[in-house]
Amino acid sequence: MPIYTPGRYTERMATGKFIVFEGGEGNGKTTQARLLAECLGALLTHEPGGTPLGLAIRQMCLNAPDVPADRAMTMLMLADRAQHVTELILPTLHTGRHVVCDRFSGSTIAYQGYGDQLGCRDIQSMSRWAASQLEPDLVLYLYVPPEQVQVRMQHKHLDNIERRGPDYHARVQAGFEAQAATNTSWVTMDGTGTPRQVHERILTVVSERLELGLVAR
Repeated sequence: MPIYTPGRYTERMATGKFIVFEGGEGNGKTTQARLLAECLGALLTHEPGGTPLGLAIRQMCLNAPDVPADRAMTMLMLADRAQHVTELILPTLHTGRHVVCDRFSGSTIAYQGYGDQLGCRDIQSMSRWAASQLEPDLVLYLYVPPEQVQVRMQHKHLDNIERRGPDYHARVQAGFEAQAATNTSWVTMDGTGTPRQVHERILTVVSERLELGLVAR
């Protein structure tokens, strides 16, 4: 697969659709991203960690005992995105294949901009630059009430970000909600119910917004 030089493809030259799942911890987006990708025959990927370089960055940020400083972590997340878009996402879209991604720039704005309080405008600008101006065609923001999230997270091994306190995660949640309220490409989805029920809701929205005739499998 060819690797495209950043900056050469600032205008969408692809016919594939770029769909992103966003939201806080324990909202089921990883499962739903997989189900949608299977239904679309799309490439399924994630951030951080969608490339070999990204895997190293993911380990450094989420699982290493020495956690990077907030600004350093932001820059690492942006490096992950730059490599991810250049190596994987844009080349795939350019072939006409759809891409479904578990997290993208919305997470950086929510976690680092709102959660770490580093400034959303700067991070948004840097993220666009890192992504060669690529924006999702559709962002599906899965919302699950906090009490249900706590139940889902009880027996999960937590990473460095998941272990942070309730005030931090409340700011992150506010960041996602603010983006969902102000971006026309975002759709807030009810993440409660069985995976099948949530998947069917998602298919309805994707079919309507992107004019794709989808049927639950």
